[in-house]
Amino acid sequence: MRSTDIEGNIVLLRRLMVKHLFGILWLAFVLTLVGCANISSPTGGKKDIIPPKLVSVEPADSMTNTRVSELTMYFDEYITVGDVAKNLQVQPLLTIPPTLTGSGKHATFRLIDSLLEDNTTYRISFGGAIKDLHEGNPFTGYTYTFSTGSYFDSLKITGNVLNAATGLPDTSGIVVVLHAGTENDTAIIRKKPKYITTPDSKGHFVFKGLPGRSFRIYAIRDENDNMIYDGGTEMIAFSDSLIYPSDTVAKPITMRVFMEVPDSTEAADTTKSPKRSLRRKNDIVKIPDSNLVWSTNIDTSNISRRTFDVTDSIKLVFNKTPTIDPGKIELLLQNGKTSERQQVKVHTDTANRNIVYVVAGFADNKIYTLKIDSAFAVDTANVASVVVNYKFRTLYQKDYGKIKLNIPSKYLSPDEQNSDMPDYVLVMKAGDDTLYQRKITDTIVSFDKLLPAKYTFRIIVDNNRNGVWNTGNVLENLQPEVVIPCMEPIVLKADWEHTVDFEKMKKAIMVGDSNSNIKSKRKN
Repeated sequence: MRSTDIEGNIVLLRRLMVKHLFGILWLAFVLTLVGCANISSPTGGKKDIIPPKLVSVEPADSMTNTRVSELTMYFDEYITVGDVAKNLQVQPLLTIPPTLTGSGKHATFRLIDSLLEDNTTYRISFGGAIKDLHEGNPFTGYTYTFSTGSYFDSLKITGNVLNAATGLPDTSGIVVVLHAGTENDTAIIRKKPKYITTPDSKGHFVFKGLPGRSFRIYAIRDENDNMIYDGGTEMIAFSDSLIYPSDTVAKPITMRVFMEVPDSTEAADTTKSPKRSLRRKNDIVKIPDSNLVWSTNIDTSNISRRTFDVTDSIKLVFNKTPTIDPGKIELLLQNGKTSERQQVKVHTDTANRNIVYVVAGFADNKIYTLKIDSAFAVDTANVASVVVNYKFRTLYQKDYGKIKLNIPSKYLSPDEQNSDMPDYVLVMKAGDDTLYQRKITDTIVSFDKLLPAKYTFRIIVDNNRNGVWNTGNVLENLQPEVVIPCMEPIVLKADWEHTVDFEKMKKAIMVGDSNSNIKSKRKN
């Protein structure tokens, strides 16, 4: 073979190899793209936050002279339905609950039309029961309305809910309900209401779209969500008379919720028993060879620290009732290198025989020693207590604050001869502790030695003049005694003095501007 033929064949072979190599590379590139497509995920778009849009409803909304038994709502996307019992509401309420189901892009509402009353406006609220299928965005704010009569009811009732014991809004778990005026006053404990609403955080409530009929109105703290008053720990408020809706701006109704329990356990006059200190540390003492244990409110941890409230009394708390010998206890005031014995009164709490008080006139910033003899307390087996010495220091003037309260003369209690008039009782609290509760006899009340804390004031309109707040009884048609609140807590600091005008503070609490009515300054 000639050399020229050999060279030509070599060139042809190279061309074929290059051609096939290009095809192999192209095939590998395509397979790579396919492989990448199989294992990668799409980046997606923005999250859908738009709720379903109502396209149409059958039968049409806002129809009169009709009795709707089935309602179909059509949406622009696929929907789902859930939490129907919690969200779906028909007013007036029906004795048999309606149903709500969803399929595809429509929801269907059904009720038993024989339950509908004549000449009545019905409003169906869906809450958040209807949501889009994929993201769960709720369809809210829509109410379907129809009337079985020739017009729509448009009257309303407004009011406010207060806690009867404090005089302040307290609306947690509260519902306000309407029963037909033709029902007797036991309907609230027997059956569900006609209309229901909830107050806002300030206690304000409103019923809209009511017919021109009489109603019985109640507010209940409905702990089991059955819209019926079950007594026990549930709270209730009621109106003394039937309520009639209005189309004008009527005076709001005040509903004061209370718990049907015996009279308040607050003492009528706290000077009759020692006050409870806001500071205390309990030193527990175990009597040898006995199961008698007791503790005290004296802090003996550091004698250089001022810890004991001079307005308080020494309190000994036993785990069971002991036999007490008051003569076996001494209180000594340290005066330089000598000690002076102090006059004390020892008595057992009348309400709890396990508590013993040691009452004395304590001076500011002084060191005292409480000496308890072994025969002071004896248990049922005649085992005597151990000898104990408590050394402690009292608080100083600058450790206290002061509050001066100006009270209008209209809250002064009447003379004893005017027995048909109510007393007015001033109550001062620090947290849950009642530190002062006494009949008002002066327009200025000063509290000179108060520990730093948050203090609140209120006035009880004491109708039966027994010195305590009395609750109500719904079946006896007995309202709770009225409580007039002063304000939100006054934050008192050590060595500060506040001057408070009760009447201005009472008004300020309704507009949320209480602090502007307090005059504060350092005592010195």
